[in-house]
Amino acid sequence: MTQSLLKVEHLQTAFRTGKGEVVSVEDVSFQLNAGQTIGIVGESGCGKSVTSLSIMRLLGQTGYIKKGTISLNGKDLTKLTETELRDVRGNEAAMIFQEPMTSLNPVFTIGNQMIEMIQLHMMISKKEAKQYAIQMLQKVGIPRAEEVINEYPHKLSGGMRQRVMIAMALSCKPKLLIADEPTTALDVTIQAQILELMKTLRDESNTAIMIISHDLGVIAEMADTVLVMYAGEVVEEADVFTLFDEPKHPYTLGLMKSIPHLETESEERLASIPGTVPTLQNMPSGCRFHTRCPYVMEQCLKEKPKLQGLDEKMGHQVRCWLYEEEQKSENREEAVL
Repeated sequence: MTQSLLKVEHLQTAFRTGKGEVVSVEDVSFQLNAGQTIGIVGESGCGKSVTSLSIMRLLGQTGYIKKGTISLNGKDLTKLTETELRDVRGNEAAMIFQEPMTSLNPVFTIGNQMIEMIQLHMMISKKEAKQYAIQMLQKVGIPRAEEVINEYPHKLSGGMRQRVMIAMALSCKPKLLIADEPTTALDVTIQAQILELMKTLRDESNTAIMIISHDLGVIAEMADTVLVMYAGEVVEEADVFTLFDEPKHPYTLGLMKSIPHLETESEERLASIPGTVPTLQNMPSGCRFHTRCPYVMEQCLKEKPKLQGLDEKMGHQVRCWLYEEEQKSENREEAVL
């Protein structure tokens, strides 16, 4: 049996606010092997980015991991000191942030930022670090890398800045790459190039990738396994083919119906999910999706459903009372037989 590179178990992440504690991520569990890609999808505010920041332990002064474990290569990241985490970040796990312009320092050249990071983690001379930085920029498809290394971030296009971020993230050959909305605000041509680049690097280096997106097209293109999150919880997990062919949770079904298709008539309105995501300070009782669900039952208002397996072999799991009742019926029929 292959040992998981990343194993997240019952993660609960909270933030301190002026009005008390707010839980942003509730009971999230998943595994990721080397060379595989897991996609996390959901609306803004569903907990996707906080899950990734929890793994990197970049929650700021107010955020903290309340419960759960995060194991990377058998090492529990929740128990590491800040000094120990610095060795993990960059060397074992790296992150590409949503907006490269806010991640790159505007007053330093690309070269200054890359060389400092490479020297910090690889312990090589400045000359060697510069040569290595140029090689990494060339590897991610940046032309004139010898000139670009002396440029400031604002001189580069959005796609070029994102390539620089990928080059920096991969410089120390991390085993895990976390990409938070890596193609947001890029045009479709650049988006396709970035995704193709990430797939190539994954295949060449056997890097595990965790990609976070609200774009189901990006998830379909990149992921092997998909987690669907809603209001801080995982509501469905399946391999990418099963999820797109047989979505089960009402929220996942709503997301799928909202995707435009080529055969859709120009006058036809896209389906939408009614209502809004509940605030973290005011979560509904029972199932968190019941205020927007077309299949809501009395039980949904009072009791919280568990994430349960529909198919052990395929690993399809869903958090919904509709399937919990089905499962009970199937178990009763098997007992009678």
